[in-house]
Amino acid sequence: MTPFLLAVHPLATTNAILNAISTVLLVVGWIAIRRRNWRAHRAAMVAAFLVSTVFLVCYLAYHWIVGHVPFTGQGPVRMVYFAILISHILLAGAVPVLALRMFFLAFRGRLDSHRRLGRIALPIWLYVSVTGVIIYAMLYHLYPAVPVTGEARSESPPGMHLVESVGG
Repeated sequence: MTPFLLAVHPLATTNAILNAISTVLLVVGWIAIRRRNWRAHRAAMVAAFLVSTVFLVCYLAYHWIVGHVPFTGQGPVRMVYFAILISHILLAGAVPVLALRMFFLAFRGRLDSHRRLGRIALPIWLYVSVTGVIIYAMLYHLYPAVPVTGEARSESPPGMHLVESVGG
């Protein structure tokens, strides 16, 4: 029996884990700055940015290897899924721009501007990170695609042969 998180392509699971880590780091960074611990805030936010960058690389690699994965849920849940997905995609495009601007403002010592933009950037970044995990859960665990050819779901996911041939 395949463990719950490894029942799908390992990069899909990696992406969800990276999103979850990013969420935790963002919250830690927010708590740190609320406590006026700017060193811990800086460390957490830089770490969140690095984790999100690794996520982006893994996400692009995953979709290059696997391609499109259709959502199989039907009825009202389908509308909920696509509402989450569309808002996630639109806001995800803003996160790198907002994060880089936040770093620029902090680096330049423009802390008032950094603080004002942070009130917008943090909720957006958190939303994108959390909804990334929700999308993963809905797509791969709550409403997984049924294998087309009848093969068992525990077999290698599409594109896995590419990962296995590179690794060994």
